[in-house]
Amino acid sequence: MRGYRTIKYTLFIFCYFFWVSGNNVVDTLTADPALLLIIIGSIMFLITFLGCFGALRNATCLLKTFLGTLTAILVVQVAADTRLIVSVVQVMERTERLMMNTILSYREDPDLENAIDFVQKKFQCCGVESYKDWGHNIYFNCSDTNPSLEACGVPFSCCVGLQNQTVLNTMCGYGVQQLDWSSAAEEVFTVGCLEKIASWTKNNLLLVAALTGGLLLLEVTNTSVGGVSVYPLMTSFNTLLLSAGRDDVSGCGSDLQN
Repeated sequence: MRGYRTIKYTLFIFCYFFWVSGNNVVDTLTADPALLLIIIGSIMFLITFLGCFGALRNATCLLKTFLGTLTAILVVQVAADTRLIVSVVQVMERTERLMMNTILSYREDPDLENAIDFVQKKFQCCGVESYKDWGHNIYFNCSDTNPSLEACGVPFSCCVGLQNQTVLNTMCGYGVQQLDWSSAAEEVFTVGCLEKIASWTKNNLLLVAALTGGLLLLEVTNTSVGGVSVYPLMTSFNTLLLSAGRDDVSGCGSDLQN
């Protein structure tokens, strides 16, 4: 009994931690159009709520649902990680297309614009393969029909020396696409973000692998604890049903052990 209680409250602590984390994600992003993160936070909140409530109330059907969902997520994650490792070239090609689409949508979505500016400042890069990629954007292309003041330019986040500026010059990238490569390199970062991000990933591959492994270990632990919690409950529940002359139909017994 004491060992079961230890497992029970260990499961509750695990689930409560992730439940609160998921709730914080939902609260933070409710007013933000980052729909994908909102969905992930909501799913995380609901799944861990099942684990918390099921562990406290000894509800076997909730614990079984929690266990099955975690197992499915774990299998999908392992399959996705394996697929990622096997098809690195395809991943790079798709990433390039995705990044190019974000450049085309720059200025159309403020959140996307801020994300691109953050990446370019963080990795000191510009565009996907080079700063010339900004010529595909309707605001930065060099066509004669482009009335924008930013024509033939790049965003300010491409400019060198931003950290040393006390007053941000948002016009520092104007006309850069008209310069030759060496002259442009004095004003903006000319290397594309795809190369910089790929280089950063290779240099930090051990850290990325450790974080991924840690997450998988945590999921396996949580799934194992959930499975160990369900077994004694199911045994007790079925014993009670058999003693009453009934079959186990739903498996949703609760409050069998405290």
